[in-house]
Amino acid sequence: MVNWGSFFFSVLLLLSILSCEPSISDRQVPVALWASDTLTNYSVDPWGAIDRGDSTQPRIRLLFTGHEYADGVDSILHILENHGIKGYFFFTGDFIRAYPLAIQKIKDAGHYIGCHSNRHLLYADWIKRDSLLVTHDAWKKDLDSNYLALKPFGIERADHQLFMAPYEWYNQTISKWCKQEGLTLLNFSPGLITQADYTVPDDKNYRSTMEIVGKTLQNARNGALNGAFLLIHVGSSPYRTNKLYWELDTLLTELEKMGYQFQVFP
Repeated sequence: MVNWGSFFFSVLLLLSILSCEPSISDRQVPVALWASDTLTNYSVDPWGAIDRGDSTQPRIRLLFTGHEYADGVDSILHILENHGIKGYFFFTGDFIRAYPLAIQKIKDAGHYIGCHSNRHLLYADWIKRDSLLVTHDAWKKDLDSNYLALKPFGIERADHQLFMAPYEWYNQTISKWCKQEGLTLLNFSPGLITQADYTVPDDKNYRSTMEIVGKTLQNARNGALNGAFLLIHVGSSPYRTNKLYWELDTLLTELEKMGYQFQVFP
């Protein structure tokens, strides 16, 4: 004999529990790398960062960083939405505190948000890369402050452990510290120049947007973007008058025509 009183009580209890669960729109979906990738598919650079996925697959991950400027955020979000693409965004604590509305927009759009250090510290000497410029305590305190800045947005450390080093510059010691903290250190793929979109005409390493787009599409035709981590800044100096994000729609459209796919969340 079915105890209908107990049955209906169980149903009501289940509905009550489900109603307390946050909706998908209220949670940031955790991001993994491509599900089909295994650890053997990744390229790891000499200093311990993952800098490319499976080089046999025409898949690209779009990485974005921000520290000082946020002028491209709205344009980038609009373009990514139109293409149905989700990206990985990494911000310093300084950026997060200066542009909280930008962080909220990016989160609401369902993109991954991770840390890029709190104060954009230079970890290692530019010439003698094995020479540290920070102590472990200073590095750890800075990292903790970066995560603390994200906490008001509901972005918890346990679910956001991909990390982009400031200046994309680090060494094996930094990589070891990251592992000790449970972080996965990422960097852009070697041989690409999209990350030069911060440069201005007076810089010796200046790269115009036309050059960046042209070189990137040339690499794509040669298959050099298979598994690539493509880095773009969410803003740049006002002295750079030809912004790369102005041509992001064109760049993505051409890459899609070539058969490239972009990271999307499960």
